[in-house]
Amino acid sequence: MKRCASRVLLACLAAFGLTCNTPASASDLPNLNLGFTSFLDGAPPAGPGWYGTQYLEYYTAGRINDNAGNKVALPKQNINVFAGLTQLVYQSPFKIGGAHPGLDVILPWVASAHTDDGLGNVALTSRTGFGDILIGPFIQFDPVMGPDGPRFVHRFEFQIIAPTGAYDPSKAINPGSGFWSIDPYWAATLWINSKWTVSWRLHYLWNARNNRPYQGLGADASSSQAGQALHANLATEYEVMPGLRIGLNGYWLRQISDLKVNGQSVSGQREAVWAIGPGAMYSFSQHDHLMFNAYFEANARNRPEGTRVILRYVHHFN
Repeated sequence: MKRCASRVLLACLAAFGLTCNTPASASDLPNLNLGFTSFLDGAPPAGPGWYGTQYLEYYTAGRINDNAGNKVALPKQNINVFAGLTQLVYQSPFKIGGAHPGLDVILPWVASAHTDDGLGNVALTSRTGFGDILIGPFIQFDPVMGPDGPRFVHRFEFQIIAPTGAYDPSKAINPGSGFWSIDPYWAATLWINSKWTVSWRLHYLWNARNNRPYQGLGADASSSQAGQALHANLATEYEVMPGLRIGLNGYWLRQISDLKVNGQSVSGQREAVWAIGPGAMYSFSQHDHLMFNAYFEANARNRPEGTRVILRYVHHFN
């Protein structure tokens, strides 16, 4: 879904000459975890075993921002995307130095992507389909226990994004990226008390070269390389009654190096955004959990600024 939003801006800039340096340049980050994970993120909810998770997401935006955070000059800037992720996780019961090895596999997909630039969508060609597969071996540490239960738990995952998704360099909106990425993270949950927790997931993103770059970069563009980025998910929640938790969740993204075209850096195109919103989690049992998270974006740079709603269901196969 994030991939779609980035390519919408790229297409608009390329088609209507809105960039300062070149007629077709913008950031081109891959599909990222912006708000998909939130409460109690430091560990699977029921210990070792197999987990299946289904995410559903709706993203809508009515503006696309330039490098200064101003709305780009298009008659309309409407974006509506319905997408999701299907995830399978295995955490081993065996321990190595107090930690459990595991594997995380995620398949994103885009069911629909509708845009309106007010000019007949001459730039916003799109396609739907499966996105790039994410594969991540991880180490899950046992929780640090206190007198009233767990106090802290965390995990390290080395996540790899493989360019397996639908990708067409002539399209502005693609489910796939066309290049490899690595996006390792550290996730943790801290218990303030037995009912109140704070969680975070901190990522560093590195992207390989794309030898089939988006055609909007220009006829002489033979390769591109998206910039490096930092991004994070943050959440805090409180158990208001048995099984029900409510709280706040947010995410933050900042690109820290420039897009490269034919090996040359393109300045003024780094992406940034942050978002905050309410969330809730209902646990039917230790093995089944339903989460709802909403995010309202602000201070976007070189990307759309809108609203993201995510519904997530987690099942532990016991």
